[in-house]
Amino acid sequence: MPADATSAPGTAPDALFDLAVNRAATTLHGLGLPGPQHPKADAALQEWHARTRFARRVPLADVQARLASHPALHAPDVPWTGWHWAGGPDGAWRPGRAPFP
Repeated sequence: MPADATSAPGTAPDALFDLAVNRAATTLHGLGLPGPQHPKADAALQEWHARTRFARRVPLADVQARLASHPALHAPDVPWTGWHWAGGPDGAWRPGRAPFP
């Protein structure tokens, strides 16, 4: 079986993990926050995590860690948009739009 076909208790399938990271990134961008390091980002992400039912299956700290590794935060010429997380907890940021909304 694929790794995300069955999940251990308290873990999310890779596709759900990816969706949580990508939606969190979209939330920050939609609020006009340049990334997770912004002073208002923590509160915004906590609110998003609490009200988004599927996101509660992915620990917020894991989402924040992936957001902190976004390429735009490490290279000034890289835009925040145009990237998506793929590959579950061990994944990476990849250029382009996510294949799944």
